[in-house]
Amino acid sequence: MKKIIILISLAIISWLVYYFFIKNKPLKNEEFTYKQEEVGIKEVNDYVEVTGQIEPLNRVEILPSSSGRIEKIFVEEGALVKAGDVLCLMSSSDRVAILDAAKSISEEEYKKWENSYKPIKVLAPISGRIILRNIVEGETVGGSTVLFAMSDTLIAVASVDESDIARVRIYQSAFITLDSYPDKIIRGKVFQILDEGKNVSNVIIYKVKIKVDNIPSFLKSQMTANIKIMIERRKTIAVDLNALEYSKDGKVYVITGFDSKKQPIKKEVKVGKEYDNLVEIKDGLRKGDIIYVKSQKYVRQSLDSGANPFMPQRGKTQGRVMRKI
Repeated sequence: MKKIIILISLAIISWLVYYFFIKNKPLKNEEFTYKQEEVGIKEVNDYVEVTGQIEPLNRVEILPSSSGRIEKIFVEEGALVKAGDVLCLMSSSDRVAILDAAKSISEEEYKKWENSYKPIKVLAPISGRIILRNIVEGETVGGSTVLFAMSDTLIAVASVDESDIARVRIYQSAFITLDSYPDKIIRGKVFQILDEGKNVSNVIIYKVKIKVDNIPSFLKSQMTANIKIMIERRKTIAVDLNALEYSKDGKVYVITGFDSKKQPIKKEVKVGKEYDNLVEIKDGLRKGDIIYVKSQKYVRQSLDSGANPFMPQRGKTQGRVMRKI
């Protein structure tokens, strides 16, 4: 019994030694590499980033001239039509009553009235795309029933905060991505800024309309859009974001070299706006200065540094893995 207790105690002590002194021991070969770069003048773009949605420029709802019954439908949602194209055929209430009565008499009587009493043609009032088909064949409709909805073209409508609206101008370039297609960038230009704002959660929002240069096939009405409106394109001294070092008191530094002990030599800088992966340098660096940008290095990490000494070890050919630090 004592032997069992001793063995259990040794096992517990071994596990504690492994967990606290071996498994959690910091990696000895963690390091960074530094890439030398020359400070230069970079072209940067300043954006207003907002959300919005895809909407028809002009949405036209098509209603029947009278109540009746839908006989034949020729188009589906998404179809491109020209002004004057026949979208569907419908019978007026009178024609429906006559044809139903004639059909109860004979097929010959029905054919006679069908040929002499023609159905109503519902025509496309504009050229564009069918974005809504609200009927099925055989359905009875009233005079206020929306049969179809059409759009002449699709645009992006951005919701811009009043604090940014003064920076937005007609003809500025815009870049649009969709939640459903985040990797597809759609280009466009601002063509209208609406004058009337809307209070949304105590913030005044203005609608900005953006014409899409080339409408892709996947673009659909009411899609959520993430929009970047280019406000300014200019040249300034800028460096990679990875070049910056931060102190505990909030100061910003860059590495300009290394001393005899290979320790970084840091220089304080004043930074401005961030532009994607770049940051503007307002003071502290000049064109032509040399800085060092930190980058991660892949090193081979031996499993032996974190292996349990009380567990069987793998062979040497299987005991090394790639670890990113």
